[in-house]
Amino acid sequence: MKDTRRTRVVLGALLVVALAMITIDYRGGQDSPLSGLRGVGATVFGPVERASASVVRPVGNTFDAVTDAPGERRRADRLARQNQRLREQLRSSRLDQDRSAQLRRLLGTAGMGGYKIHAAQVISAGQGFEDTVTIDAGSRSGVKPDMTVMSADGLVGRVTRVGPATATVLLATDQTSSIGSRLEESKEIGIIQGRGRRGLGRGGATPLRFQLLDAAAPIRVGQRIVTLGSQGQKPYVPGVPIGVVERIERSTSGLTRTAYVRPFVRFTSLDVVAVVVAPPKTDPRDAVLPPKPPPPPTPTPTATPSASKSPKAKPRRSKSPSTNPTRGD
Repeated sequence: MKDTRRTRVVLGALLVVALAMITIDYRGGQDSPLSGLRGVGATVFGPVERASASVVRPVGNTFDAVTDAPGERRRADRLARQNQRLREQLRSSRLDQDRSAQLRRLLGTAGMGGYKIHAAQVISAGQGFEDTVTIDAGSRSGVKPDMTVMSADGLVGRVTRVGPATATVLLATDQTSSIGSRLEESKEIGIIQGRGRRGLGRGGATPLRFQLLDAAAPIRVGQRIVTLGSQGQKPYVPGVPIGVVERIERSTSGLTRTAYVRPFVRFTSLDVVAVVVAPPKTDPRDAVLPPKPPPPPTPTPTATPSASKSPKAKPRRSKSPSTNPTRGD
């Protein structure tokens, strides 16, 4: 179409008419005189609008998704980091609560024995042939070689090497460990020796061997053992719980008697421990041992109803011939 003056006049007139109709329809509201014309327009142009919208909408959504993608990705990454941080805080809180409980128990055990301790944490385990662990306390904390190391449950071992901030502990389960020990109640003495591999090797559930010096001395399963104490209180202080007798070898004609001991300490899950930096003033004997568990209740036999006794039948008397003389004899 050529852009002539007549065309421009017609377009201007149509524009004026359209504006006038819009104004009249808007001001008329529901009673607009053009409501019928509006309905006709909706009927005619409605399908065209729906068809064009169905074509344009996916394109618009795709464009919005492309433009919003970087922001959504950043938001997802931010939420993932917040979630990870909250999980770490929860895990750290649980660890702190567990270690606080262990430390409270450890202070209670040390208080009963009169030990002066320095708390430490196990930070690594030895990978060689020795049963050792490394703790995060060294010479700066007053730790020295040949000091006793214990946990809230009992004896862990002794310090062998010391650095400024760390120390190496030889566990009681090591094959080279030799610990003077004493039975509770009877006070019989003997030597505890490790069997190696923290109880995961030949020792199994009883990684400690106890040799009673007097082969004729009484010993029974369930008896508990504590440290006897070393000369000068190094490397072992007295009274630290060691374990429970679980099995006793039959005594042969030897000079000693051997038993196998389950330790109180679980050497495969050491965490919070303590170095005894000063021994007790007096031997605590059996004071640090935990209370004995109550014996299991013995089942009482239930009385079963006895069978009703049937009355005994009286034996019939057989009539014996009379010994009285009859008349006429």
